[in-house]
Amino acid sequence: MPDLTATASRAFSDALTVIASVEPRISDAIRAELADQRGSLKLIASENYASLATLLTMGNWLSDKYAEGTIGHRFYAGCQNVDTVESVAAEHARELFGAEYAYVQPHSGIDANLVAYWAILNAKVESPTLQRLGAKTVNDLAESDWEDLRAEFNRQRVMGMSLDAGGHLTHGFRHNISGKMFAQHSYGTDPESGLIDYDKLLADAREFKPLILVAGYSAYPRRVNFARMREIADAVGAVLFVDMAHFAGLVAGKVFTGEENPIPYADVVATTTHKSLRGPRGGLVLATKEFSDAVDKGCPMVLGGPLSNMMAAKAVALAEARTTAFQSYAQAVADNAQALADGLLRRGARLVTGGTDNHLVLIDTTTFGLTGRQAESALLESGVVTNRNSIPADPNGAWYTSGVRIGTPALTSRGLGADDFDEVADMIVGVLTGAEPVTASTGKPGKAKYTLPDGLADRTRARAEELLDRFPLYPGLTL
Repeated sequence: MPDLTATASRAFSDALTVIASVEPRISDAIRAELADQRGSLKLIASENYASLATLLTMGNWLSDKYAEGTIGHRFYAGCQNVDTVESVAAEHARELFGAEYAYVQPHSGIDANLVAYWAILNAKVESPTLQRLGAKTVNDLAESDWEDLRAEFNRQRVMGMSLDAGGHLTHGFRHNISGKMFAQHSYGTDPESGLIDYDKLLADAREFKPLILVAGYSAYPRRVNFARMREIADAVGAVLFVDMAHFAGLVAGKVFTGEENPIPYADVVATTTHKSLRGPRGGLVLATKEFSDAVDKGCPMVLGGPLSNMMAAKAVALAEARTTAFQSYAQAVADNAQALADGLLRRGARLVTGGTDNHLVLIDTTTFGLTGRQAESALLESGVVTNRNSIPADPNGAWYTSGVRIGTPALTSRGLGADDFDEVADMIVGVLTGAEPVTASTGKPGKAKYTLPDGLADRTRARAEELLDRFPLYPGLTL
């Protein structure tokens, strides 16, 4: 068996040499990024580390091939190898998640959500309307028929989790295209517990009557009961669409099972392939047979030419996710999140919902007298990489925020365990306790500036580096 790490080292080193011969500033930035990631506590819940095999799969001549269309039905000649790549990736996705159909072309999570939305509209609105009007395609419609079609579309409604409660901007946020495609209504969480109130959600859905009920989240630190979501969708005749971009790895790794696994309950599911799934940056859509034909029209409906090299990388990552080793990893992600939450709570931090049972934790930074932006910046200065995030009923809005979101997928990939995350919690609370907000020149409380006691950032960064030295990123990889 060859030393694959040594082989990968030579491959990356040689690639950077070639890149430097054309534009050395780019090769320098790539090297610097690896150094930065190796030397900082990466706690952004939506980030991870792809395997060397996955990373290497992205850089190849598949990127030079146009392949608009679907498997065996392309608008360009010579796509037989792309057909193989897409077929393998879709096969791994179906088998990994137990889905009836998988579409692996989306370039990102937002693209995947757009494909899902338009596929649902196509299946539930456009096709029935065309049948009623006696037309096979929209090209067959008379000008007067278009008014009927527009009316059908304009009445469509989507209901998703609000941004401050933990939803994503693609779940009907008014500034996102999803909030412009649909009439939208957001559901929040219980003001006291921060948890989804399924009874209230049902009552709101009965009043609003959405075409699409969106389940899933970007910053909700708890699991979702998808059986209840299915019941609510059925009660109002809605399509259940699940965005599992954040927790797909926990579904793939069999941490979320039974009623916490969305696949048996949802009509359509979209996800990214990075985050907890630990693959390349990209998206995919899973669907029941009812929606498979509509999803398969993602190109030309929403997408153009698929990124064939990225589909190849998805295939490699999805193959990795079908192993028992990945299941152990996924369980460790959840266990480490629990350890991190416990460590923060013991040290006096306030957590939205009081804890976690998935891969992320949301800290209410107001208990430290800080905005989310101040906390994020103070932590970054100290070698801890997080991202500010809204909390329910956030008084500081979506830019400054009142929270910091942290997650365990990336550092778990490096091998950190429960005791290590307890140490991380100690570093985080130490920085947030020491940080002081700076009053703005107007005399009003500032929302961005802060100060740290002399030496605190340096001491924390040294602690972080000492911890990370025990868990090297891509051990054996030298550039």
